Amino acid sequence: MKQTCILLAFILSFTATAQMANDIKFQKLDSAVLFAGSLHRVEAFPSEFIKPRPVDVWLPENYSKDKKYAVLYMHDGQNLFDATTTWNKQEWMVDEWSSKMMEKGITKDFIVVGIHNIPQIRWQDLYPEKAMSYMNEKVRDSLITLARKSNFNIDFKGDEYLSFITTELKPVIDKQYAVYTDKANTFVGGSSMGGLMSMYAVVEYPDVFGGAACLSTHWPGAMPTPNNPHPKAIFDYMKENLPSAGEHKFYFDYGNKTLDQYYPKFAPNVDAVLKAKGYTESDFRNLFFDGTNHSEQSWNKRLDKPLLFLLRKN
Repeated sequence: MKQTCILLAFILSFTATAQMANDIKFQKLDSAVLFAGSLHRVEAFPSEFIKPRPVDVWLPENYSKDKKYAVLYMHDGQNLFDATTTWNKQEWMVDEWSSKMMEKGITKDFIVVGIHNIPQIRWQDLYPEKAMSYMNEKVRDSLITLARKSNFNIDFKGDEYLSFITTELKPVIDKQYAVYTDKANTFVGGSSMGGLMSMYAVVEYPDVFGGAACLSTHWPGAMPTPNNPHPKAIFDYMKENLPSAGEHKFYFDYGNKTLDQYYPKFAPNVDAVLKAKGYTESDFRNLFFDGTNHSEQSWNKRLDKPLLFLLRKN
């Protein structure tokens, strides 16, 4: 009886996912100011796991259903393509770099899926949730108590956010667009907390994602403070759970200005964890960009490096 119920639940879940893939429609944004290609959006992508938010799909110039494309999922989707609509009038220039690199034939053909953040809950969505269990229990409890006293939302949604991407969003992308669906052609990227979440995505779903681009990764995990317990917890989580080298790629980088000034001291930890798992220059980068700060303006100047590292044409 139990096996029958499990089978029925699986069938219903599969049916619901298939129906969602048919019902959700991306609409072309004719108003988007782009270097090349086209931008398509669902204004409120439905989810059982997280708060609905806009999701964009960027298609390269001359996108064709007669060929297959790799997929790069990116966080903070509203900051990726069009500086005329961003809060700080900066953008990642994803469409510029992607178009130029594909035109040169140095990367695979790929599309980009941009998941918008909701500013009020961005930290809760992008924190690598399971890392909290690697923190000393008393320290963790004291942080939670302090957060509650400060009326700070501690409803972590990192695991739910990944469930959204892997079980709700990806099936729709796989069905509606001409893409490869295997991990060798599926990547994830972001900056700051989005860098942490990109690492977390590969660790939690190594059969889904083949690599991560983690720019200005926010190793402090929260506000940089003395005796901050978050970095150790995050690195301990990575030590235990990071997939062994051979089938995945990790790109990390960091600057040393504004918020990035807190990151250089963690570089040796990053190197040690990855090397202990067998990663070498062929599948791991941890690059320093002297004089660069924590902004889209900095990330767009070096975006070619993670794109080439992850999506290089064989």
